[in-house]
Amino acid sequence: MALKADKELKLFYSIGEVAKMFGVNESLLRYWEKEFPIISPQKVGHTRQYRKEDIENVRMVYYLVKVKGMTLAGAKQCLKQNRAAVVNNSEIIERLKKIREELVRMRKELDYIT
Repeated sequence: MALKADKELKLFYSIGEVAKMFGVNESLLRYWEKEFPIISPQKVGHTRQYRKEDIENVRMVYYLVKVKGMTLAGAKQCLKQNRAAVVNNSEIIERLKKIREELVRMRKELDYIT
């Protein structure tokens, strides 16, 4: 938990850190940058610096392509037509994952006690 809190204090993340967050290759993130204009990290020299907004945009694309299984064309169209719904759905999924992790942790503690 402390590590996550420290991470939220950062202003910029490297492409390696973002790739690790989503469990994807750096090359996939670079490809998505070309395909989705909403993903536009700052470039300082040859280094990409992802802001929280960029990470949220990556999260939306990841949700559509990797979780829902959409094609890139389908994901582009979905973002164009109803971005608010995509944002809402991806946020709900993230919250549910965190709740599940907490429940699993609590169950392990209860199993340990009994």
